[in-house]
Amino acid sequence: MTDAPSASRRVPDRRFPDGRFVNLHDATTHSLFEAWRWRATRRPPPWPAQVEVPFHPPPRRLGPGRIGATFIGHATWLLQVGGVAVLTDPVWSARASPLRFAGPRRVRAPGQALDALPRVDLLLVSHNHYDHLDIPTLRAIRRRWNPPALTPVGNAKHLARAGIEAVELDWWQAREAAGLRVTCTPAQHFSSRYGWDRDRDLWGGFVVEAPDGARAYFAGDSAWCPHFAEIGARFPGLDLALLPIGAYAPRHFVGHEHMNPEEAVQAHLALGARRSLGMHFGTFEGLTDEPWDEPPRRLEAARAAAGLAAEAFGVPEFGASRDWAAGG
Repeated sequence: MTDAPSASRRVPDRRFPDGRFVNLHDATTHSLFEAWRWRATRRPPPWPAQVEVPFHPPPRRLGPGRIGATFIGHATWLLQVGGVAVLTDPVWSARASPLRFAGPRRVRAPGQALDALPRVDLLLVSHNHYDHLDIPTLRAIRRRWNPPALTPVGNAKHLARAGIEAVELDWWQAREAAGLRVTCTPAQHFSSRYGWDRDRDLWGGFVVEAPDGARAYFAGDSAWCPHFAEIGARFPGLDLALLPIGAYAPRHFVGHEHMNPEEAVQAHLALGARRSLGMHFGTFEGLTDEPWDEPPRRLEAARAAAGLAAEAFGVPEFGASRDWAAGG
């Protein structure tokens, strides 16, 4: 494994005497009381009970020289780079919650069944929130493929509950896995799984590089921040960026944790990616206060305002697969 200097830190600063991780761009946090007050007073627009997911053929296995992405839903992708199949933040459960009867409810079914996927060679988990790290899904993945797994510092203990032995990475650390070079990248977000464990586990994204030169970036979950320009500078010529465009309302409460579509376009430009695809929207009711179908419409308007072509930054249908020549 090759390590680079760490941009995250177990903070020795007196403001964080308990060793929690801190965002380097905006260290704003909310107390449990503030979160409860938002939940108690929020009036989000109604979401449909179910949104139909059109049928798409199961993804085919791609070989070297191609880069492809199948959108399962939310932040779950089958990403294929250099002939290697990578699964990101897999959640097939009906709720993004520790409970089966409560918590954010899925209104869109996963775009592909887990059993419909080709062999998964590598698993990436960006942070510990329930809409990104789902123990029942991870157990099913272990039973089916048991792939190697990478995750930011502190999260391996959660994957271990599913029987998965994960390697932890700090920001800018890299590791060779499944024939790829994977670098953990900074993000502007936070972590908490139980309420009392705020920011004790690190959050981040990943850049995946193949020997054939294919290069993709999975942002995980992030607000707009200068990290995107730094990632673009360190990894020029990204073939593909997978960027969150939803869970941005209300801005006063989540603006330092999630991008809106306009900021996602800024991130695309700062990264210098050849193309980007939007994610993290319209899947789980209860995560956000924006209308379920608003993020793609706002992305389209923001893309046009920036003078970008439709193919530069789009949103695939749930279950749809796209692929391109690496470097093209």
